[in-house]
Amino acid sequence: MASPNSDGARGEALAATYLERKGFRILARNYRIRQGEIDLVAADAEYLLFVEVKTRKAGAWLRGEEAVDAHKQARLLAAAEHYLSREPCEQQPRFDVICLELQDDRCTALRWHKNAF
Repeated sequence: MASPNSDGARGEALAATYLERKGFRILARNYRIRQGEIDLVAADAEYLLFVEVKTRKAGAWLRGEEAVDAHKQARLLAAAEHYLSREPCEQQPRFDVICLELQDDRCTALRWHKNAF
């Protein structure tokens, strides 16, 4: 979990607000089990989203997308399976990645990768 004043926490808050504006309800933030963590769980009538949020400083050398490798995906899958075992749903589960770039506490770019893996 990102510390409350970190860029990561700021990015997660911005991503949650963005999804809410797109019609999603935020069901959980930082859903954590021993095997992994999901930054955001959100739902609309059709989809249950498991969202990994990656926040970088504008102009960073490594893009957020590059940090969601096979190992990270496996950890997200484990956490999602645990979530679904406790919170069954009728919506189609989907794994999304939202990447944000921040400059001086302002979001300069947001990329939403739907059905990322």
